[in-house]
Amino acid sequence: MAVHLKLETDLPTSSFKPRGALYALAVNLARRRVEEVTASSTGNHGAAVAFAAKTLGIPATIFLPSNPNPVKRKKISDLGARIVETGGGDLAAAFQEASEYSARPGVYFLNDATDTDVPVGTATIGVEIAEQVPKVSVVYVPMGDTALIRGIAAAVKQLVPNVRVIGVQAERAPSYYLSWKEGRAVPTDTCDTCADGLATRTPDAQNVRTIRELVDEVMLVSEDQMIGAIAGLYDHEGVLAEPAGAAATAAFIASPPQDGGCTVLMVTGANISEDVMDRAGVL
Repeated sequence: MAVHLKLETDLPTSSFKPRGALYALAVNLARRRVEEVTASSTGNHGAAVAFAAKTLGIPATIFLPSNPNPVKRKKISDLGARIVETGGGDLAAAFQEASEYSARPGVYFLNDATDTDVPVGTATIGVEIAEQVPKVSVVYVPMGDTALIRGIAAAVKQLVPNVRVIGVQAERAPSYYLSWKEGRAVPTDTCDTCADGLATRTPDAQNVRTIRELVDEVMLVSEDQMIGAIAGLYDHEGVLAEPAGAAATAAFIASPPQDGGCTVLMVTGANISEDVMDRAGVL
């Protein structure tokens, strides 16, 4: 069995997120007047929007949950965006405040979960997989707000029609897993996981319909499995990944495909906090 890692950790901001943020901001600047761009985020999307805003010369305000990942918060701050922390440990309150703030004229709310331009950016990953691994049979993709998997699956399935796409969620943040199984949006009360990039608890109904069409299977991984995958990637491949970034590898280790074909594992981000590094033994 051939296994490939699709590394997104060397991109600007050390995650895949600039692909969607930069494209979405650029096309919206071409469509209309944008004086400020905003986002609600647990970290990586916020950093990507801050990067896109700095690149394209637009002010940015990023709404984060209280006590966010300090590595991601610093990255956003270093890129010059204004930061607003609000609510608890998940994204609900930050999203609400960002929505209200963004109602004013000239403000573009670049919402990762529902912006239709973001998956166009992430679809470039699917194109690259098809070009670089043309015999790919299975792709494992972490699922947070689903913009990543919707883009990858839509692109790679056009180019490699028989490929299977497997989504991966954290056991402690299973909203889209439950929604995919039941065919409707199933929110959860909490999403208390070390994988802040997977910490969603209020699925979007349209996103659920889309992943039901494009995603062949969804798996859950435990906190310990993600921590173990972080250690394995670092020790054996020299790759540093945050918990969400290691989720696909964790799912593969727990349940590799039975067909023995060519597999691609997404490694989506490297913005890992010191406490998680310590838990994984990679400090």
